[in-house]
Amino acid sequence: MSDRRSRPVRLGPRAIAALLLVSAIGVVSIGWPLLADADSGLAHSQDAPWLFAALLPLLVGVVVATIADSGLDAKAVAMLGVLAAVGAALRPLGAGTAGLEPMFFLMVLSGRVLGPGFGFVLGSVTMFASALLTGGVGPWMPFQMLSMGWFTMGAGLLPAPDRLRGRAELLMLAAYGGAAAFAYGTVMNLYGWTIVPGLGSGISFHPGDPLPENLVRFFAYCLATSLGWDLGRAVLTTTLTLAIGSTLLKALRRATRRASFEAQVTFDGPEGVKAPTGP
Repeated sequence: MSDRRSRPVRLGPRAIAALLLVSAIGVVSIGWPLLADADSGLAHSQDAPWLFAALLPLLVGVVVATIADSGLDAKAVAMLGVLAAVGAALRPLGAGTAGLEPMFFLMVLSGRVLGPGFGFVLGSVTMFASALLTGGVGPWMPFQMLSMGWFTMGAGLLPAPDRLRGRAELLMLAAYGGAAAFAYGTVMNLYGWTIVPGLGSGISFHPGDPLPENLVRFFAYCLATSLGWDLGRAVLTTTLTLAIGSTLLKALRRATRRASFEAQVTFDGPEGVKAPTGP
């Protein structure tokens, strides 16, 4: 039997368009206070239900577009559900303790194996399921879903997904996991910073102030309030990726092959002989 290397699901034009749309909506939703006028008022907590209502159909759209472009079957979608359930169950094991959240390393490895499209959906759905499981439902939830979707999608966009293996791949994933863990915390800080009143003048958000001045305050805010949490998340993600990443990657790739992520069945020839084709 030939050595078949499992490859992430490749994005087609419809899946790319859906991802670009949901990402653009997310960037605007999270970052608009930085460019808003001082008299416009901040309403992130009121924005959240509208963002959540827009996010769910867009996530479904990403899944449908990816399936349409790649010809995947129901087993692929079922695998997404299983991974989301596992990730949601992992989060309470460390949440609330110095930012130690073991679900992040699973999202890195899953995004690498599944690819950016399914990775984005997996990250978002996992965070949604985790919020329901832990009672963490609130105005911050859609922003967490977007941030985790980007986090997982980024792992799927890393180079050489069908060629790089072994120690080099683990080092790359560990480095990405550590850096992206900080990025996730930064995005969530941006959401919270614009709505938390009563901070010190040196780190408070000032609506309508020039963007560079607010960014300096935001940097100080991150250092003062969340550096320890982000560092704990990054160290745990990196450590788990290096320690057990190789075993989990092999298991995920084996599962994706069995779920028909890699081979599709088509009819070829006048006699209707079935032949597997790549994505």
